[in-house]
Amino acid sequence: MSDVSKSYRKRSIDGHEISPDSLAICYGFDPYMSEGAVKPPIFMTSTFLFKSAADGEALFKKLRGEGAELVDNANDLIYTRFNNPSMEVLEDRLTLYDEGVSALAFSSGMAAITTSLLACAKPGSTILHTTPLYGATEVFIRNYMPSIGVKAFEVDATASEDEIYSEAKKAMAEGSLSVIYTESPANPTNALVDISALSRVKEKCREQSGVSPSILCDNTMTGPIGHQPIRFGADVVLYSLSKYIGGHSDLIAGAAIGANKDVVDQIRKTRNFLGSTLDPHSCWLLTRSLETVKLRMEKSFENARICAEYLRSSEKIESVLYPGFLENGDPQKEIFDQQFTAAGSTFSFYVAGGKLAAFKLLDNLQLIKLAVSLGGTESLMCHPSSTTHSGVALEVRERMGITDGLVRFSVGINHPDDLIADLRQAIEKI
Repeated sequence: MSDVSKSYRKRSIDGHEISPDSLAICYGFDPYMSEGAVKPPIFMTSTFLFKSAADGEALFKKLRGEGAELVDNANDLIYTRFNNPSMEVLEDRLTLYDEGVSALAFSSGMAAITTSLLACAKPGSTILHTTPLYGATEVFIRNYMPSIGVKAFEVDATASEDEIYSEAKKAMAEGSLSVIYTESPANPTNALVDISALSRVKEKCREQSGVSPSILCDNTMTGPIGHQPIRFGADVVLYSLSKYIGGHSDLIAGAAIGANKDVVDQIRKTRNFLGSTLDPHSCWLLTRSLETVKLRMEKSFENARICAEYLRSSEKIESVLYPGFLENGDPQKEIFDQQFTAAGSTFSFYVAGGKLAAFKLLDNLQLIKLAVSLGGTESLMCHPSSTTHSGVALEVRERMGITDGLVRFSVGINHPDDLIADLRQAIEKI
């Protein structure tokens, strides 16, 4: 955990709480430790000097969790597979918007997800996960985890608390329930998961079995500006930092942000073994991007609303899966109102005419780019059933609503009039 006594980790001024918007520009970095540089430098080094042999011994004891005290006032740095000043600045700042106690940076979003699952779910235990999930996550949980003795149970993302607990009891009957894994909003349908309900189910599981499963929530689809799952009971928030937080489609990275230090340390140990840490240059790029994440996301949120409204008005679009269109009385609307502060800027829609019509639209885009990923400054579209979710079994895809007519749209910071012009001409060609 960060040493908040240090001046560069202060979060208040004379009793005034400093906002994450300001802290993202300065938190966790002392210019006087780097020749007075206003911005953090990139620490391109693989290893770090010990001040003494005793310090080297103490650092490795601490790394193993033996709680050794350092001597000679040494820095807590060993080797870039474990830690690096560029990474530490990034990890400090990643806690700000999500209100976590500590964070870990990874070489990709999938590295964050798989490392966290491997750390929390041991052979012989079970996992309960909502569905749909990002395609690679679905495949990892359904296909890989059983191969190491972890059995997965699924529940629909929109299931009620009673339905979730019913499935949790089935999971507990087959082994110790170690993880409740979710993604909210779900990729690509934007189904919203009630994190508070998962937290209550977790407590019921603890009361019944004496074991408390960890709630892991992938928050990539909306990002930290529109949704903070830790507030509602998530133990770990997971990200592909390649998306909104990186925001420029120029890097690959991931993060795990924890509500308590113990679960983060558990994941950290597994990361150390797997070597899935993030390189210093990418850490520096992300530190830069965090300074503008709110500005970029708020602009893309507004653009997405305009585009969603235009698509909803077209006769060639069957329906638009945009959280901002949820109506009163819908349980999904209640979750949105309670747990979200924005509708996000990535959503999906169904094209009338199925795959042929969807491909026709995609192939005629001129400004919007035909590519996977989301959350960049540019606008992107893709066809999930043939790309991001193609590794998921057809029966499972259809059950989740990922049909051949579904298109996913990540709206960037282009001028909205230009986006509408591109949508209009592409739709006309269907």
